[in-house]
Amino acid sequence: MFKCRVPGWFHKDCNSRPTFGQIIIAGLGSFIGIATVSYLSLHYKLALLVPSFGASAVLLYAASHVPMAQPKNVLGGHLVSALIGVTVFKLWGLAWWTIALGVTLAITGMLFTDTLHPPGGATAFAAVFTQQNYSFVFMPVTIGAIILVAIALLIHNTGGQRRYPIRRGVSARVPVAAEVGIEGQSPFNLKEKDL
Repeated sequence: MFKCRVPGWFHKDCNSRPTFGQIIIAGLGSFIGIATVSYLSLHYKLALLVPSFGASAVLLYAASHVPMAQPKNVLGGHLVSALIGVTVFKLWGLAWWTIALGVTLAITGMLFTDTLHPPGGATAFAAVFTQQNYSFVFMPVTIGAIILVAIALLIHNTGGQRRYPIRRGVSARVPVAAEVGIEGQSPFNLKEKDL
């Protein structure tokens, strides 16, 4: 349906809203993921909080079918970006241009490694802006990202027909989020070939 593919075109036949159940699962996953890293950070005094994890939660729990939400992208994107951000800070210190350089190099690094994860840009930004050292790469970034991905694996593979991760190049079954549309349309306007 052409009018459903034109950005900004709102039509009653375009069913692009997730179901109530999908909204509940996304909210539950996000709450459990962020609550876990927050609890460990505050209760056990572990530094596991990075603001970019909020954006990762959106992808992991509400858009788990997109390539940028796959474990390789989440873990690799944060890791590459944190390494680059810390390295930029260590080499040139904190300046307006080093923040921009950190984000720019993080984007190119994620593209080179095929681990594009948009919240990674914020991870690089935070690494430079908050003047981090290399321990930042391990904790909070890597450990926190592992926790968020582990919870996404549990949430998306418990019951129902949702599957996470979606494997590239494999004829994967369309996830539930893309199966329950009106008149056979996906609520996210996805077709199996789009995955």
